[in-house]
Amino acid sequence: MDAKVGNMKILFLGTHGQFNLGDELLLETFVSQLGGEHRYAVNSYDPAFTRDMLRPKFDIEAFHTTRELPRFLKHLLTSRVVFFGGGSIIKELYASVGRNPYSTLLMILATVTFAKQIARKKVVMSNIGVGPLMTPRGEMLARWILKQVDFLSVRDEKSHRTTLKLGLSPLKVNLVPDAVFANPPEVFVPHPKPLPRSEKTRIALNLNYDIEKPEAWEPFLENLAGSLKQINAETPLEIHALPMQSKFKANDDLSVLKGFAERIPEIPFIVHDPQTAQEAAEIIAGVDVVLAERLHTLVISSILGKPFYGLVYDVKVQELVDYLGMQEYSRNINQPFITEELTAGIRSVFTAREQISAHLVDRSANLRMKLSRYFDELKAKAIPH
Repeated sequence: MDAKVGNMKILFLGTHGQFNLGDELLLETFVSQLGGEHRYAVNSYDPAFTRDMLRPKFDIEAFHTTRELPRFLKHLLTSRVVFFGGGSIIKELYASVGRNPYSTLLMILATVTFAKQIARKKVVMSNIGVGPLMTPRGEMLARWILKQVDFLSVRDEKSHRTTLKLGLSPLKVNLVPDAVFANPPEVFVPHPKPLPRSEKTRIALNLNYDIEKPEAWEPFLENLAGSLKQINAETPLEIHALPMQSKFKANDDLSVLKGFAERIPEIPFIVHDPQTAQEAAEIIAGVDVVLAERLHTLVISSILGKPFYGLVYDVKVQELVDYLGMQEYSRNINQPFITEELTAGIRSVFTAREQISAHLVDRSANLRMKLSRYFDELKAKAIPH
């Protein structure tokens, strides 16, 4: 249904247009769940890119996040709901990001305060991540933001505990899975095909430079390269690069993966550059195992039942791994470890592929049912009729 038919306008805010496939997938998921009968205004660092990502299913009005303040204010004043959907938005930034650690918190505080106190709009934050909050000032800013929100849900246990620590009532904070789990497998792979036979074990590899402890990055890469070489000596490998962000910032996933390929010249390394979450899912569907840092790489893998080994780079990925019961098949890359430990972990996925696949399919189906009930409640309570 064309979004212009509806008579209610929703201002949707998030980190769109940064060519991060996970962020765009969250936007598509929320718009799909809330319904095409509404009209949507969406912020983006590349409005044309964001509009094109949602066509032809939805027709949205996109405006530039930083260059079109008058349009942003117009949409804020003419919308009935200000909606923040998914993502780790209530957080201090890691040093590896290279920005003021409070910049995101301050921007969101200004937006929410204006929306509530001046424009008198309803503010919804749905399926968000809260944290890391590493300083008293960060906690203070987060508290000021969240206490103004009308409807709040968080996507993991750590975020839930953090909001309660900040002083929010347990009655106000809903704990729900990451919104992307609302999508069935056919959203990503409409026509699944049997995996072709191969003499090599195919691994989809995703890397993300923005880890919690920047000093751990180089030792991690050395151990990862050493581990893949060890495995390849006994089980021939074929690596498929799976970048979830291939432009917009320095050290994007694609650049990091191309650089990493030089560390393992003896292993076939196929470079992909997916432009949509569906293209990323096709890569995942075409391999035997996924080895990944990015949260939504692991979420899509789970929905498709693709066995993975999680490279935990921050709290949100750790929470996802815990939520899925995949602790045994993951490693925190911020902590010191030796190459052989990672080798053993990856090999354990090889030997338990069928059991892991069945577990992930079952867990994802359960989360999808929970989210169906949640979105019904969200629309009933937070979206005006």
